[in-house]
Amino acid sequence: MRVETREAQAESLDPALPPFLRKALAARGVVAGADLHLPLSDLHAPDTLPDIDAAAQRLATAVEGDERVLVVGDFDADGATASALCVSVLRAFGASERNVGFLVPNRFEFGYGLTPELVRVALQREPQVLVTVDNGVSSIEGVQMARAAGVDVVVTDHHLPGDELPNALALVNPNLRGAEFPSPHLAGVGVAYYLMMAVRSVLRARGHFAQRPQPALADWLDLVAVGTVADVVPFDRNNRILVHQGLRRIRAGRARPGVLALVQVAGRALSQLTAADLAFAVGPRLNAAGRLRDMAVGIKCLLEDDPAQARKVAESLDALNAERRQIEVDMSADAAAIVDEASNGDPVGAAICVYQPGWHQGVVGIVAARMRERYHRPAVVFADDDTAPALLKGSARSIPGLHIRDAIADCAARHPGMVAAFGGHAMAAGLSLPRVHLPRFGVALAEAVARRVDERDLAGVAVTDGELPASERTVANAHLIRRHGPWGPGFEEPSFHGEFEVVAQRVVGERHLRLVLKQDERVVDAIAFNQDRVQGKRVHAVYRLSINDFDDVETAQLQIERLEAR
Repeated sequence: MRVETREAQAESLDPALPPFLRKALAARGVVAGADLHLPLSDLHAPDTLPDIDAAAQRLATAVEGDERVLVVGDFDADGATASALCVSVLRAFGASERNVGFLVPNRFEFGYGLTPELVRVALQREPQVLVTVDNGVSSIEGVQMARAAGVDVVVTDHHLPGDELPNALALVNPNLRGAEFPSPHLAGVGVAYYLMMAVRSVLRARGHFAQRPQPALADWLDLVAVGTVADVVPFDRNNRILVHQGLRRIRAGRARPGVLALVQVAGRALSQLTAADLAFAVGPRLNAAGRLRDMAVGIKCLLEDDPAQARKVAESLDALNAERRQIEVDMSADAAAIVDEASNGDPVGAAICVYQPGWHQGVVGIVAARMRERYHRPAVVFADDDTAPALLKGSARSIPGLHIRDAIADCAARHPGMVAAFGGHAMAAGLSLPRVHLPRFGVALAEAVARRVDERDLAGVAVTDGELPASERTVANAHLIRRHGPWGPGFEEPSFHGEFEVVAQRVVGERHLRLVLKQDERVVDAIAFNQDRVQGKRVHAVYRLSINDFDDVETAQLQIERLEAR
């Protein structure tokens, strides 16, 4: 295991903080205490988002006239939270419940985005305005079809645009070329939240709230926090404000019943909830609906006002998530066997590209993430396209330093016709591929990746905040780390490395390894998820300092990210 230590000077930070935390914060760009203060008042204003005024004016008019508005979302947690946010906020502004609804594509029938097939379904509801959330920037044909039918289309998205843009009434996306919005890393739900802020401003200016209460949009930040964390967007300061404020409301029990129910069925303590809990407990349960069935179930959970009914829906999502986990375990084992057999003992190439008939289309993204973690390579995992037998549907996950969408775009440009469609972010992307081109695509992707990375990028180097003395591995310090979050991509939670003696180990639950480790004559509990027993008496570990609150007794625990026998 290769480990590098972050270096930073932290002289300007509070000297009362432990040196390890001051150093970790400085390495993440925190130069003063004010950088850790995350009030809503510091959010960037919405006025520099492209087309935000045109979109807000049109939706304000729709609210005032009680026009029929249909929100078209995506089938992941970001799209679900954005859909629920827009529907519930527009209703809170005064639009009638019967005239504001949502439509989310079933991935197994329609694929991604506002496709012409989905527009035909949408038109049956006779909407006057279509609002896309977390999709639409690549929906050229679908937007044109809707507009030809006399429907105004407002696109809100955060994905990178292609060479052609849809002919929408308004296209709100912080990643459009020339956009001046200071935070291009907004998730889809973040863009939707900003649009609702702008709609409220227009309605306020028109006197709409003179005879009705003006909703406090902070009440919807629980949804923004869940969607932002689940979509794994970078935690710049603007996103950290949104997540921090949303977490505060969830911890205080001031979230909508569906969010609270998802936290409860996940077995998380509400008062101690962290961004990591949203990422690994709440988000996956919400995503399970879109992966295995229909994300409409997840959106209904988020819109449910009755706590008892919300709990029932959350329990059904929990059951779906358990089913998803088993599918993931089986597919991951198959994928690893394919990669190992293909490499035949030699180093794995610059990129992983795997497919097996019968794999579940809704789980390929998670399996791609598992392959990336296992081999330290960007990975694309394909499944059969249930709507087009000649195509495969792929999901890609990247490594730090590689923009995976750009690598796929390179393949499409160098080999015209090889990639049917693609889109995504720096760290995740999706694509459709004619199955006859699968071998060629694997070669082309490896070449595109090799041009963009070096040996260090593929070595799986673990970057940590150094070694943490045994005396500092305390419950108090674990709480201190929590309080200085939220932590996430680009503002990673502090991690440490060290060598330990293995005192005891046992596999528990779903292939999780519990250990008792010893260093400097002190023992500490540790947990490594999805990890088999290790051989030998000593290990090198990369870990985060966490808390085990079994039986309501708090003890320090190492949450291991990387583990290697010495």
